[in-house]
Amino acid sequence: MLTKSYCETFRPQFHYSPAANWLNDPNGMVWYEGEYHLFYQYHPHSSVWGPMHWGHAVSKDLVFWEELPIALKPDHNGAIFSGSAVVDRHDTTDFFGGGSGLVAIFTHHDTNPVSGGPRQRQSLAYSTDKGRTWMMYEGNPVLEDERHIDYRDPKVFWDNERQQWVMVLAAGQRVLFYHSPDLIHWSFGSEFGTSEGSHDGVWECPDLFKLPVMGRGGESKWVLIVSIGPNDALAEGSRTQYFVGEFDGVNFISDNPPDTVLWLDHGRDNYAGVSWSDVPAEDGRRLFIGWMNNWKYANLLPTEGWRGAMTLPRELELVVCEDGIRLRQQPVSELETLRTLKFQLEDLAIQAGDGNLLQSIQGNTLEIEAEIKLADSSSFGFRIHGSQGQGTVIGYDAGRSYLFIDRRNAGITDFHPEFSCEHGADLKPSGGIVKLHIFADRSSVEVFANDGLAVLTDQVFPDPAHQELELFVQEGSIEIIALRIYGLKSIW
Repeated sequence: MLTKSYCETFRPQFHYSPAANWLNDPNGMVWYEGEYHLFYQYHPHSSVWGPMHWGHAVSKDLVFWEELPIALKPDHNGAIFSGSAVVDRHDTTDFFGGGSGLVAIFTHHDTNPVSGGPRQRQSLAYSTDKGRTWMMYEGNPVLEDERHIDYRDPKVFWDNERQQWVMVLAAGQRVLFYHSPDLIHWSFGSEFGTSEGSHDGVWECPDLFKLPVMGRGGESKWVLIVSIGPNDALAEGSRTQYFVGEFDGVNFISDNPPDTVLWLDHGRDNYAGVSWSDVPAEDGRRLFIGWMNNWKYANLLPTEGWRGAMTLPRELELVVCEDGIRLRQQPVSELETLRTLKFQLEDLAIQAGDGNLLQSIQGNTLEIEAEIKLADSSSFGFRIHGSQGQGTVIGYDAGRSYLFIDRRNAGITDFHPEFSCEHGADLKPSGGIVKLHIFADRSSVEVFANDGLAVLTDQVFPDPAHQELELFVQEGSIEIIALRIYGLKSIW
């Protein structure tokens, strides 16, 4: 039921956000007994970052979420930073009397009593009632190393092939791998990243998982996701990279040269994302969600009473591209339950100057599926949340083979000097065709291009009165092979 607390001007209507106060990194995502659990960094007393707790929500379908009471609170070991959760199916911890239950593995953050500086250590909590209540392990912390100041965000999974738990942990500008028989006693395995990938900022929130390579028979590869904190010298702020390679239970080896940088998302607002643990084998998907924000301006967003939201849940796949094996992201199919068809057409040529084909379409919660043949146009695109010179532009520049978002006239932009910008990603047409799948919520746009080979996620803060939609063509013409536009109902 829609309540007043979910009707604020910029409140997302089909993305998860807390009823009140501050949210950042998704944590502890796990599927257990019919529920998807989403934990997250949460400050229950303010809408700016502060002493971290784990907020908690559950869903049966990844679309409609129920916010539950806070799961983990600061204790004598410190604040509760990011981490993961797993199902201990075989009671390797001896927490569950021979049964199964949920175990959270997270970073305790406090002050080192000797040095006076920050200290980060890894700890456990467990739940015997499907995540509704949690008990701290009396032996916390279970892993510490005073050589590292930045030593956080453990992502843990069960390595069935080797019958061990594996942890990947961020430490400065690299990741460390550990293994354990019981989640309590950990042995160091190896490190990765000293000379690989981007080192524009501190490494955070790693994830490691195995995926089949689509179209390659039984071939599989390991994917290592690493988020990167903001660098004041760079406009992009915080963002996320990934590596594709091999993992033998101890060592990760990238398939690409060390200077290869692969970005998960080319927008400004997808950070700290990780995947769900223990999704049933019969489902088979690798499901991912990110924090839809950027540390450049996260504390300054023009929202009231709450601050922070998640991206749409996405399915990750590996596909073979011209440049090698790459990640593809697509929104989960469960979101289709929110649709109401507003407009559709096929096989229509549009010339520059023809006027706005979509002038009758209004709305600030829309989904657009477009398959466009370029013909001889220099560029085309959609302007959403529009009218009176305002609007967010999602465009394709044919001359540069470049997909972009321009939010310079998207509404409120003055809360940070680097929020107003245009940015994008290289995108080659496939057979002369560009496919766009766009989700527009009250304060965001997410673009999945060419079946998710390029993705852009951005926050925007438009005047709520501006709800026009425009399809534009610059010079020449395009051919609309197919266009469908849906209104999306609220999840609240």
